Amino acid sequence: MTTWEFIARLAVGLGCGAAIGVERQLRARMAGLRTNALVAVGATLFVLYSDVNGSENSTQVAAYVVSGIGFLGGGVILRDGFNVRGLNTAATLWCSAAVGVMAASGHLAFAMIGTVTVLLVHLFGRPAGRLFDRDNPAEEDEDLQPYRLHLTCRPKSESHIRALLVADTTGGDVYLRGLDTTRTDAQDATSLTAHLLLDGDATSRLEQLVARLSLEPGIHTVHWHKDDPEAEALTHAPKTDPDD
Repeated sequence: MTTWEFIARLAVGLGCGAAIGVERQLRARMAGLRTNALVAVGATLFVLYSDVNGSENSTQVAAYVVSGIGFLGGGVILRDGFNVRGLNTAATLWCSAAVGVMAASGHLAFAMIGTVTVLLVHLFGRPAGRLFDRDNPAEEDEDLQPYRLHLTCRPKSESHIRALLVADTTGGDVYLRGLDTTRTDAQDATSLTAHLLLDGDATSRLEQLVARLSLEPGIHTVHWHKDDPEAEALTHAPKTDPDD
C-alpha cells in the first residue's frame, strides 16, 4: 500500500464518520462530531494496520473492531427510570466503525453509500416511527430530552394558561408529558410546572415559548430548565449518618 492510498482511505473514513457525527451534533446527542469521527478513524487505522504489515487476517481484525465498539457503545446506554436511553447513539457508533472498516478495505464508494444510508435512517426514521406510533409518538423516541417549564400566574388565569400550554405543545416538536399545579398559602398565585420533551435546538424553542407566555396577562414569572432525574433523585434522597 502506498502512502497516498493510506491517506485516501483514512480521509474517506474520517469524512464518513464526521458526516454522521455532524447530524448527531446538530441534535445535541452524547456522541457528536468528534466521537463519531474518532470511532471511524480508529476502525480505519486498525484495519489499515493489518494491510500495511502485509497480514491476510484483515477480516479477523475487523471482527475485533466490532467487539471493541460494542464495549464503547455499552458506555453510552443509560437507564432513565423505566426507559433506556442511548441505544440510537450506540448503534450510530457501531455504524461509524463499519464505514471506517469499509473505507480501510479500499471500498471507498461503498463506505460513502453506507454513510448516506445511516444519515437517511436518522433523518427519515424518526418521522416514520412517529407515523406508525400515532397514539404516543414521543414514547419510544429516546432522542427527546426532558425539560421543565415553571410559571406563576393569577388563579383566575390558570385555565387560560393551561389551554395555551396544551395548544403550544400540540402538533409540533414539543411534547407535553405532564402538568402540575400548586397553589400558594396566600391563594394569590398559582404555580404551574409543565413537563416537556424536546429534541434538537431545544433552547430556541423554549425561549420562543417563554416569550409568548410572557406577553399573556396574568402571568407573573416564567422560566425553564433541563430536567435531570438522576440529580433530582440524589437531591431528594434521605440523608444518612456518616457514622452508620
